[in-house]
Amino acid sequence: MLKNAWYVAAWADELADGPIERMITGEAVVLWRQDNGEPAAVVAFCSHRRLSLARGRVAGDRIVCGYHGLEFAADGTCVHVPCQHAVPKGADLRAYRVVQRYGLVWIWMGEAALADPANIITIAEWGSPAWGYNRGAAMVYDCNYLLITDNLLDPSHVAWVHPTSFGGSSCEAVPMRIREAASGYTVSRWILDAPVTPFYRDLVPFTGHADRLQHYEVRYPALAVIKAVFVPAGQGGDDTRSDWGQDAFLMDSYNFITPETEGRSRYYWFQLRNVRPDDAALSEAMSAAVLAAFSEDLAVLNEVQRGMDACPQPPISIATDAGPLRFRHRLAHLIATEDSR
Repeated sequence: MLKNAWYVAAWADELADGPIERMITGEAVVLWRQDNGEPAAVVAFCSHRRLSLARGRVAGDRIVCGYHGLEFAADGTCVHVPCQHAVPKGADLRAYRVVQRYGLVWIWMGEAALADPANIITIAEWGSPAWGYNRGAAMVYDCNYLLITDNLLDPSHVAWVHPTSFGGSSCEAVPMRIREAASGYTVSRWILDAPVTPFYRDLVPFTGHADRLQHYEVRYPALAVIKAVFVPAGQGGDDTRSDWGQDAFLMDSYNFITPETEGRSRYYWFQLRNVRPDDAALSEAMSAAVLAAFSEDLAVLNEVQRGMDACPQPPISIATDAGPLRFRHRLAHLIATEDSR
């Protein structure tokens, strides 16, 4: 797993009730919110008896172990040990760079000197009054994170996994376009003059058939931007356009996959839309509908992992695997380069 990268560790509001523990790229960390409002993160286990600090409490900017009261600052320094004056050698813990952005807490698991918050994705529409927002709780997948990135670089799966929501028969056979960038890969296609699929029927501001853009972009190591564009039939087909006019429906889905271990992943997500931005009931309904669809992915990918574990021979590849395979190959190179440093 790539260490020199920003991963989502938690929703920001998860820190409201005290410290929490997370497993991220095979390392257990504890996160808490300091008095100044900033998040902090250190190795999860106290340097004394290795109790998880998530079982302790926050005191000002410090986290206090719930077993013997050792106190740690946000930089990992052990600043107090009850019943003695001196802090023992080796009591300090590793601290991690953390940043709060887009309602999420981001953590850098690699070399601290390389942690630049400017490299966190820029979301131009965030906070815009013209765009509605919905989100859901993090989802835990019992599968390797690369199975999720595979899924998010494969628009074709919606026809089979999500036939009553994102997909339909119109999504079955249209070929894909694959584009490479320094940040990752994008797989996209236009589905022209087709019925609007079930999830979007009450969202598009027009009637009749639509031209639909499926834009599936995955950035290293595991962040996906899924863009849906619906315009009246005959108006689509041009990937270079950004202004689609008042009849267009646009939804950007942001998906943040955090590898916990080789066989377990945590999935954070939210959507932004260009229609009815102040409609709270719509946001709630969309969150429920997206959760239902993503739960279909979860069920399938957990079973895929089970099949991969049970079958020793490598799986075959088909045409729709081209984007995921290229992404995996390049990510493996980045990980190997990092490991060799």
